[in-house]
Amino acid sequence: MRKFNAFPVCLTRHPTFDLIASMSDTAALTDSTASSAGESSGSDARRQQLLDFVQHHEFARIQDLARHLGVSEVTVRSDIDILARAGGIRRVRGGAMRVVEAVPEVVYEARVSSHQREKRAIGMAAAEMLASGDSIILDVGTTAMAVADAIADRQDLINLTVFTPGLNIALALERAIPRIEVVVTGGTLRPQQHSLVGPSSTLILDQIRASFGFIGCNGIDPSHGIVGLSLQDTALKQAILRASRTSIVITDASKFAQTSLVRVCGFEDVDMVLTAGKPDPVSVEAVREAGTEVRILPVE
Repeated sequence: MRKFNAFPVCLTRHPTFDLIASMSDTAALTDSTASSAGESSGSDARRQQLLDFVQHHEFARIQDLARHLGVSEVTVRSDIDILARAGGIRRVRGGAMRVVEAVPEVVYEARVSSHQREKRAIGMAAAEMLASGDSIILDVGTTAMAVADAIADRQDLINLTVFTPGLNIALALERAIPRIEVVVTGGTLRPQQHSLVGPSSTLILDQIRASFGFIGCNGIDPSHGIVGLSLQDTALKQAILRASRTSIVITDASKFAQTSLVRVCGFEDVDMVLTAGKPDPVSVEAVREAGTEVRILPVE
């Protein structure tokens, strides 16, 4: 288990049609050597082309942008810096990507029917990692519910202890008692996700060291890491990571290249990201570059 730091992520979205006009002051610093209004106009047009290209492709490498625009990589880097300061794109290692909107919270019931095959595959793969006598901490959410269902279906598992802050997760595991011991961590009820949060929710977690910790997330942001929706939810996920020997993020592919309000941890702070479907390749590369395994499951 690795140490990690968290910090709020500031999110601002700027409409495309405002960007080029808003960059005149910034662009003037870079184009201070321009000798005519025509050259300045050409720079603006080039940056608009770059912006359109990145937004259309979601991610573009510096080499590809230089080839597309017919300029040097130095010029491309300068244009990316200007556009990034204006909020139009985000600079990432090796290129640029479109600005990612924060994902608003959706109540549990509204998410149950989405990406069901992916969540089922993740649930079965997570359950297969476990052996009799293990202890795990299982987060809340629809993907965590798929893990709970798969655990309950494994008749060969005995003496497994599951700690969870999810009331519905605990009820889903009830049918596996007494093969499985279920411990609800306690706390203040958060009805949107049927979870227990707040300072008291981490008291038990601070006293244990589980074999595995499975956490969900609201996004895999290439620039900021694993992100969550609220401070309370994030604090709970961080407590799960601290209390786990092996930490695994469980999320379907739709969460890749998404962002949210609060940073849970860096990619290097978890041991694996377990996903299914077709995740954003830029986000996958960012996770792997941090030294964390990404396991992508096929969906049948």
